[in-house]
Amino acid sequence: MMPFPPAGRLAGHLLLSRSGYARGRSPLTIFIALQYIPLRMDATTIAIILMIAGLILLIIEALTPGFFAVVPGAVLVVVGVLGYFIKDFFETWYLLVVAVIIVTVAVTAGTIKLYQALAKPEPPTTTVVDSLVGREGVVMSDVKPGNLKGKVRIGSDSWSATSEDIIRAGAEVVVYAAEGVHVKVRAKDL
Repeated sequence: MMPFPPAGRLAGHLLLSRSGYARGRSPLTIFIALQYIPLRMDATTIAIILMIAGLILLIIEALTPGFFAVVPGAVLVVVGVLGYFIKDFFETWYLLVVAVIIVTVAVTAGTIKLYQALAKPEPPTTTVVDSLVGREGVVMSDVKPGNLKGKVRIGSDSWSATSEDIIRAGAEVVVYAAEGVHVKVRAKDL
């Protein structure tokens, strides 16, 4: 019977192919191989490392919102705290897996509720073309009859415009009709 290989050689065998690269190795194989590398850290050190990594992710999320690091950061902090206070937490894999799943679901649900409370969903704002009739605006580029190259600013929006007469840029106008994505304007009577 062949003796069990030393830890370093076994890890190297599981991780590397003959050419020295991790070719086609699954994450499970890599995880198993890493279990044989002789790293000596106690549970407290692992818990502190997890908490620090989680806090770093939370700080990154605070500095760059939308980085989506809240959930993994919070999970690492909570798992680190559990590992710090529960004896043999990192020794029993099933307790660790169940805790990670429960914490991930809880933190994800809490994050979604928090974001919903912070940013109430609003219907998208659209302008109904007919609602522009009667509104006043300013000509941004010359408006000419039979031509949609003219631009008119109505409120904060810019619209393609046409008119019965030539209206120069800077003039104030009133919308008298709207069709599709353009408006028909007249010079405002002063």
